[in-house]
Amino acid sequence: MNHIDALVCTSPGQLRIEQRPTPRLQPGQALVKPRRIGICGTDYHILEGKHPFLQYPRVMGHELAVEVVNAPSGSGFSPGDMCVVNPYISCGICHACSKGKPNCCVKISVLGVHQDGGMQQLIAMPTGNLIKSDGLTADECATVEFLAIGAHAVRRGMVAKEDRVAVVGAGPIGLGVALFASLSGAKVAVLDRDPERVSAAKSITGAEPIVTDDGYQKKAARFTSDCGFDVVFDATGSATAMQAGFDLVAHGGRYVLVSVVKDNIMFADPDFHRKEMTLFGSRNATSQDFELVMAAIRDRKVPIDKIITHRTSLLEAVNKMPQWAQQKSGLIKALVEID
Repeated sequence: MNHIDALVCTSPGQLRIEQRPTPRLQPGQALVKPRRIGICGTDYHILEGKHPFLQYPRVMGHELAVEVVNAPSGSGFSPGDMCVVNPYISCGICHACSKGKPNCCVKISVLGVHQDGGMQQLIAMPTGNLIKSDGLTADECATVEFLAIGAHAVRRGMVAKEDRVAVVGAGPIGLGVALFASLSGAKVAVLDRDPERVSAAKSITGAEPIVTDDGYQKKAARFTSDCGFDVVFDATGSATAMQAGFDLVAHGGRYVLVSVVKDNIMFADPDFHRKEMTLFGSRNATSQDFELVMAAIRDRKVPIDKIITHRTSLLEAVNKMPQWAQQKSGLIKALVEID
């Protein structure tokens, strides 16, 4: 194969299929074929021109299930191996990496964001960023990354059994947070302005659904016996919602911002100190989170069949992605399939 097809976002709102040369391998890299690519909120933000860390043109795609085509001798990988991809390529030597936090490496390069990602027929990957699937299907492999972001956020928030947890935003990342908070033994509520989404969240995670209408503060107060939530997670991608979330946190509680936006986030300092609140950022995930998610999927604790709702091909995604960016009814997770 001298050339491959790649789905390229050339500028905000513009997608096209381009032919590109077959990737050349550098030392320590394997050549892999993406089989499933999950479409993430990040991808929709790139399409809409809302992502703060990106330059165009860009091949999107970081939620990847890949098949090894060629791997270096001694790497432990062989042609035909199905793998999950950790898309956070770190330097390994900066301050964050030396502290065991490669997910926020100073020089991090995320597939599909800082460099071209997996919406193409072949891609060269560092072998250190491949994780053998060990029995997971291609569909399951493609869900691991976004679920790992949720698992990482739950770990950052130190969620414990019987904690009262609010997850604001019922998109895929919010679902991942709610699912792993529930698996930690917490009492979880999912808040979203879309009734369909909170209903889906209840079906997938068992969380209490709260629609953020005019009376939602009373519903949240009843859920927490008027004490507030021990841990609040924001997964909305909305600065307005992120700022409103401070009001949901209990005295002594924790607030975890999983979302990233271009805006400044402001809060009332007296209220922050009165509650002795702890504020966390949660970025990406680590290998520990990936392994936790993969184990949960193997143990059938993750209802993959309820999470994957839409499918398309690489060629059809040119039209489907803009459509799904605007029409999200019934959409939880869409996959691009490559045969």
